[in-house]
Amino acid sequence: MLKYFDAIRTLLSVAIALVIAFIIIAFISDDPIGTIGIFITGPLASSAQIGNVVEIAIPLMFTGLSVVLLFRAGLFNLGAEGLFYISGLVAAVIAIYWSMNAMIHPAVAILAGSAVGALLSAIPGIMKAKWNADVLVTSLMFNSILAGIGLYFLNYHLRDAAAFANVSYKFQETARLETIIPGTRIHTGLILVLLCILATHYFMYHTRWGYELRMTGSNRSFAEFSGIKTGRVIVTVHLIAGFLAGMGGSVEMLGMYARFQWTDLPGYGLDGALIALLAKNNPLSVIGAALFLAYIRVGADQMAILSDVPAELISIIQAIIILLISAEQFLKMWKNRQLLKEAEKLG
Repeated sequence: MLKYFDAIRTLLSVAIALVIAFIIIAFISDDPIGTIGIFITGPLASSAQIGNVVEIAIPLMFTGLSVVLLFRAGLFNLGAEGLFYISGLVAAVIAIYWSMNAMIHPAVAILAGSAVGALLSAIPGIMKAKWNADVLVTSLMFNSILAGIGLYFLNYHLRDAAAFANVSYKFQETARLETIIPGTRIHTGLILVLLCILATHYFMYHTRWGYELRMTGSNRSFAEFSGIKTGRVIVTVHLIAGFLAGMGGSVEMLGMYARFQWTDLPGYGLDGALIALLAKNNPLSVIGAALFLAYIRVGADQMAILSDVPAELISIIQAIIILLISAEQFLKMWKNRQLLKEAEKLG
């Protein structure tokens, strides 16, 4: 049972959060049974709704994967939010002003956004490696800085005055990602993120660099004593994580939008931390965690449209999950009892 402790703890946290949400619905809804039914089955009501779940899950997988790498290296970095945003802007600029054929245009835009994400992510990584700067503080500050820079360019250089809204000029059609499932907006970014997840899993568990990353996250002092250059590991993992977050922002922009229209940080980067917690820092588990979060969000949206319960209920569910998963004492007594039983068997 002990080897499944983390999985049991995560599933129980999710179950408790959902039960509390259902209790709240029972108190505030005139038709609690019908409302809960909408919340649970709404995302499966049609192919379009199922498509919505997958569409929402794609950027969550990118940022979740990015944060998994950082958390596994022992770095509590929340900078994926700003990197996702600014990389989407870079991809938008190339989609608006560069002219190429449909095969090359989105690839160039995505690579450019990913490269910018990697380079910007390296800054807090270098600060951590060289001066032991707190990556949580530096990454959060970078989010605000990048949001301000992005909004400046949108307002003063990209804004389409004829659109009567704070949006950029239209992207060229050659830059848009192709839809792969008719009747939905699921685009080729799904294939790309699944390949990234498989590559990250291989990197983390089947390469020397992945071993060094995991060792650095487990115990940096011991890793250094073992001859691992932890400073290099920290900078490298920031580069890779930034590349993934930047790719996520670029893919989301070219796959789901015809103009750049983010007037604020879209929130996917912070969601990545929740995905990493649910996935227990396992790259393959990011798929299920992202689909789960996307599913309950679509369910909440359907519930808000078809019932008298607002979609903000989802924030309560997410907060409870984070609190329970991050609480070190949650189920600790049960774990200790299991350890004693194992010790008695061995004795």
